[in-house]
Amino acid sequence: MISLKPFRAVRPPRDKAYLVATRSYLSYTEGELDEKLRNNPYTFLHVINPKKGRKMPFGRDKYRLVKENFEDFKTTGILRQDAKPCYYIYRQVKEGNEYIGLVAAVAVADYEAGKIKRHEKTLTQRERMFADYLEETGFNAEPVLLTYRDDLRLNKLYAHYIKERSEYEFTSTDRVLHQLWIVESEEEQALIAEVFAQQEALYIADGHHRSASSYALSDRVKKEGLDLPGAGHFMAFLIGEEQMKVYEFNRLVKGLNGLTGEAFLEQLNAQFLVEAKGEIPYKPEKLHELGMYYKGGWFKLVPRTGTFDPQHPVEHLDAQILSKNILKPILGILNPKTDVRVGFLPGTEGVEALMAKVDDGDCDVAFSLYPVSIAQIKSVADAGKTMPPKSTYIEPKLRSGLLVYKID
Repeated sequence: MISLKPFRAVRPPRDKAYLVATRSYLSYTEGELDEKLRNNPYTFLHVINPKKGRKMPFGRDKYRLVKENFEDFKTTGILRQDAKPCYYIYRQVKEGNEYIGLVAAVAVADYEAGKIKRHEKTLTQRERMFADYLEETGFNAEPVLLTYRDDLRLNKLYAHYIKERSEYEFTSTDRVLHQLWIVESEEEQALIAEVFAQQEALYIADGHHRSASSYALSDRVKKEGLDLPGAGHFMAFLIGEEQMKVYEFNRLVKGLNGLTGEAFLEQLNAQFLVEAKGEIPYKPEKLHELGMYYKGGWFKLVPRTGTFDPQHPVEHLDAQILSKNILKPILGILNPKTDVRVGFLPGTEGVEALMAKVDDGDCDVAFSLYPVSIAQIKSVADAGKTMPPKSTYIEPKLRSGLLVYKID
């Protein structure tokens, strides 16, 4: 049984939503960030990237300034809080793919009880940092992406709303359509609660540290008696398994660990069936096929029988097979997460981007992977295991500032 509730979102008026909503400021270059801040007085970047002059404060000083800027946005009417608790249906259309789901307040207690399942490890230091951020700012502006078992009742509800005029509808400069509807009806809210009460679990698709920090803050509130009544929940975008799209994360490697090209290919042959594919870009067509681009040519690599455990939830993942049978023993890369010789490119960039990196000399060899399935992610989470670093690149990516959940 999953417990969630509607909430009174702080959000921009209809005519300013497209100006307020933004990508994470970390995704912008310094020049892009300066341009956005200089030319758009409404962007939520002014809230989450609070510079005093040219100097950025740190830690709690920075978070308190974020809070001040947030309050300024409310005072000037750039952001307003809804009068009553609502659910919010959000739809995104990107490159022919549609993503539609529900924004709601999810119970921290369900995370603590293991009903909201994770497949990544989190760093305690980052958890504390984000918990400090939430405590000082008193709001959550970036929802965690959760996935659930699809339910026809919700799909029918979404289909009904799509026919109606949306509260927000705009296309961002990256050619993504954003739409949002408000669910105020008590009857529809009761239906939503009933559907999720019948869900056994939710799975974190994106936002492991945000979930963990919300739990850390809730625990802090209980122990220290902090006045943060909203800390028992966190904002999430819940999307059905069939709606979500998982892309692969491909690998780039600099150097061959001192091996000649001939020795490198010879060692590969001991672990894989190696088939030369020529200059035509090759993308794996099914699970347990790897693509490799080396010296202007593509190779198909199929792991030999006995080189991995097909029944283990982690060991049978292609990213783990690559790490265990190539990166570690042949290329000397013990930890892909920290080794500077390894780079990652999401599958949204295409295999041509891998070729360009090798051809330009930025790296020596590139590996393309087959995307991880939702079933594989759930299998890892259900087993209480963690996936290899950079195993998935998941769409949709949500914008900050479109909906804000108040913690204080």
